[in-house]
Amino acid sequence: MWGGRFAAGPSAIMREINASIPFDKALWRQDIAASKAHVGMLGAQGIVSAEDAAVIAGGLDAVAAEYEANGVPENWDLEDIHMTTESRLAELVGPVAGRLHTARSRNDQVATDFRLWVRDAMDQAEAGLRDLQVALVGRASEHADSIMPGFTHLQTAQPVTLGHHLMAYYEMAQRDRSRFAAARTRINQCPLGAAALAGTGFPIDRFRTAEALGFERPTDNSLDSVSDRDFAIDYLMAAAQCSLHLSRLAEEFIIWASQPFGFVTLPDSLSTGSSIMPQKKNPDAAELVRGHSGRIVGCLTALMITMKGLPLAYSKDMQDDKPPVFEAASLLALSIAAMTGMVAEATFRTPRMRAAAELGYATATDLADWLVRQANIPFREAHHITGSAVKLAESRGVALDALPLADLQAIDARIDDRVYSALSVEASVAARASHGGTAPAEVRKRVTQARIALGLEE
Repeated sequence: MWGGRFAAGPSAIMREINASIPFDKALWRQDIAASKAHVGMLGAQGIVSAEDAAVIAGGLDAVAAEYEANGVPENWDLEDIHMTTESRLAELVGPVAGRLHTARSRNDQVATDFRLWVRDAMDQAEAGLRDLQVALVGRASEHADSIMPGFTHLQTAQPVTLGHHLMAYYEMAQRDRSRFAAARTRINQCPLGAAALAGTGFPIDRFRTAEALGFERPTDNSLDSVSDRDFAIDYLMAAAQCSLHLSRLAEEFIIWASQPFGFVTLPDSLSTGSSIMPQKKNPDAAELVRGHSGRIVGCLTALMITMKGLPLAYSKDMQDDKPPVFEAASLLALSIAAMTGMVAEATFRTPRMRAAAELGYATATDLADWLVRQANIPFREAHHITGSAVKLAESRGVALDALPLADLQAIDARIDDRVYSALSVEASVAARASHGGTAPAEVRKRVTQARIALGLEE
């Protein structure tokens, strides 16, 4: 490739450090598509003859068929997917293959291929998240009335419904989808035709190639076109945030599946056993999702650090842009699929959840709220009265609603027997009927809205 300029070939070390074919062969479909769009434009513009353009396009189809059937060969002397494809094309169609690279550089070629690949990854992540949302909405509808403890600091706080809890993750997934959608809008400009860094003197039609590849328009600055990797960082930022949400959901299942909690029985298909302890059922899929989150965040960090000090335009450091994106995309797809299966197939032990909600004085806030509403007591004073009632109940080892009225009135005479209607866990969740609250009616309303948004019903 460099024979006109270099008298000797690269050393073994240079050959090994320079070759990217082991990982950028993943771009072969995008490379073929971009090359066909490019040569189609060259033919339409008369830069190459229509006959040569047709021969090259047919040769690219043949190369693609070989890759599909046998995989991409790894010849490190050819460095990357671009030269591998061009070399095989030349073997198939002869010297006319050399016309394909007219008016383009590997700089704009890889920028285009990589954008196409990342755009597909964004679409796949968005589709996977929708599937997760469908699973969450289905289980939330099933458990709109199922009572469980809500936690702060992993301490029992107030009763909530399992449906409400699951719908919290629906909202997280919705924000994740919006991040991928916003990133996709920014990525959808085509750098093909920027050439090495300055554009080209050939009368190319960049709007034609952009349209052929499904881009909204061509990029507007050739220097930026070949040096920009914001789109990859955009993807990794969205993937990292998404992985944090998946990790939180995974952690919930890990905790809930533990024997002290016993809130859920995990599906056998997403659990493993122990080599020595036959009773074990380990939440390995959830634990790996939790671990993958750290790796995905690491991929984002790696690319940001690679790009932080690069001058315009292209530098070879940017060859290291693809491994972290490929790794993150693979891990994210697995994580989304694992948690979708976990949500859909887990067995929730709702009696155990309800029993736990009755522990820890989860309706204490309801007592304070009752004192505010029914006795016209300022909330801070009501908070103090309720704290005294909790202390008394705790000393006797009973729930708040098990305290005799006389004992409650001994704490504050303004309490009457109407208070017991507010102290059950059912009354507690039903009372939280503000917009976005845990009341079953609110959960069902939000589930219906979500189903409409997902296209599951009109």
